[in-house]
Amino acid sequence: MIAGKIKKWGNSYGILIPKKDMVDMDLKEDQEVILDITKKENPLKELFGFAKKNKIDGSTEEIIKEVRKDLGVD
Repeated sequence: MIAGKIKKWGNSYGILIPKKDMVDMDLKEDQEVILDITKKENPLKELFGFAKKNKIDGSTEEIIKEVRKDLGVD
């Protein structure tokens, strides 16, 4: 997986790919590629959004325990 950053480029947008990844994958300028794009999520935002939405109160340990229980992770 390669992480890139979307940047405005004139009236369009482009994805910047780090040079190291370009070299590692032997990619060249103007070469056509197929992208499978997944939006990067913030795990802390998801956790606190979950806690707020489900009105979880208590210590950090209690919140983590409740989230793990809800996710079926133990």
